[in-house]
Amino acid sequence: MANRKPLTDEEGEVRELTAEDFRHSQSADGLSPTLARKLGVRSRQKKPTKERITIRISREVLDRFRATGNGWQSRMDEVLKEWVATHAADRNLTSRHGA
Repeated sequence: MANRKPLTDEEGEVRELTAEDFRHSQSADGLSPTLARKLGVRSRQKKPTKERITIRISREVLDRFRATGNGWQSRMDEVLKEWVATHAADRNLTSRHGA
């Protein structure tokens, strides 16, 4: 370990990494939770709660949600969840999708 070159030079520029550097690398799974949070490393989902899909949304609706800033997709998901909850008694909705 003492024989390895530093990863950065005097100016702080990262040098080109070698295969040897990668052999000594570790996954983010081994980081402390505090350090992982600071670095922005997300833990693995125990059970995925969302599914990636393709959907066509009107430009007006999309622009309104995007204008609310980061997290707009989650806010859109919340609105759709509320709609589903308020329309749970709608027999056509549940019978069409086998729920």
